[in-house]
Amino acid sequence: MLSMTRIGLAPVLGYLIIEEDFNIALGVFALAGLTDLLDGFIARNWANQRSALGSALDPLADKILISILYVSLTYADLIPVPLTYMIISRDVMLIAAVFYVRYRTLPTPRTLAKYFNPCYATARLKPTFISKVNTAVQLILVAASLAAPVFNYADSIYLQILWCFTAFTTAASAYSYYHYGRKTVQVIKD
Repeated sequence: MLSMTRIGLAPVLGYLIIEEDFNIALGVFALAGLTDLLDGFIARNWANQRSALGSALDPLADKILISILYVSLTYADLIPVPLTYMIISRDVMLIAAVFYVRYRTLPTPRTLAKYFNPCYATARLKPTFISKVNTAVQLILVAASLAAPVFNYADSIYLQILWCFTAFTTAASAYSYYHYGRKTVQVIKD
């Protein structure tokens, strides 16, 4: 339910950013962040609340939210186009890799029903350390970019440094998945 809330908030945030209603967008972003923290806290502390569907929806909600935020913040001229292109490209490559791993680990006969059934887990992706750092940096950049017009620092050199740092961690994260490849995937045996 919390992941679905985050998915539902993503287009609302995109709309608010495009309409330049940054005060409300900042509050809605905080709410989306709270649902993510709460979701993780519940999954870690109450085993009976974990589900295969939830473990599939959580990263999907994060990707949808980040993608919509970066595209809309770029549209509002708060994040540079090349950085957004880099972030979206990395995510598309990761999603393609997940689809490939899913296909390779699915036992025969492979059917569409089995392939798209999130309750039938065949592999688990273990994020690299730099990928976790990159996620945090990307979220910090989103928060800083949303706050920039509210607190009047959209032209700050510190924001530009954060763009560069985000580009660096995004590239390093993409490389880490390329370099470590199979070590980041844990095949689940029945």
